[in-house]
Amino acid sequence: QVQLVESGGGLVQAGGSLRLSCAASARTFDRYNIGWFRQAPEKEREIVAVATSGTDTYYAYYAESVKGRFTISRDNAKNTVDLQMNTLKPEDTAVYYCAAGSSGWGRGADYAYWGRGTQVTVSA
Repeated sequence: QVQLVESGGGLVQAGGSLRLSCAASARTFDRYNIGWFRQAPEKEREIVAVATSGTDTYYAYYAESVKGRFTISRDNAKNTVDLQMNTLKPEDTAVYYCAAGSSGWGRGADYAYWGRGTQVTVSA
């Protein structure tokens, strides 16, 4: 069982920055792919960024809509994965979730464990 807790959401003006953090309780944290997803009202959940499993190195994936603005990073020693979000836009407004999975990473169905989410609101 893996428990995930997101933090760092809030209200920010367009062009601003926020840093989300996902803290995980997992004895073998480095074996899990960690993804950030978001869901806006009346929209489908979408993948935002992924840090794949790895002890010393990992692959970082970004959705096209956030590439160049968001940066994902993981710290296996602290069992955390952060999402630095810069140049935020109103369309980034959503509830952001982190998720952990051990097989595959491209789809929500690949992740067995989910946090409760943190709200990000970007005002125009």
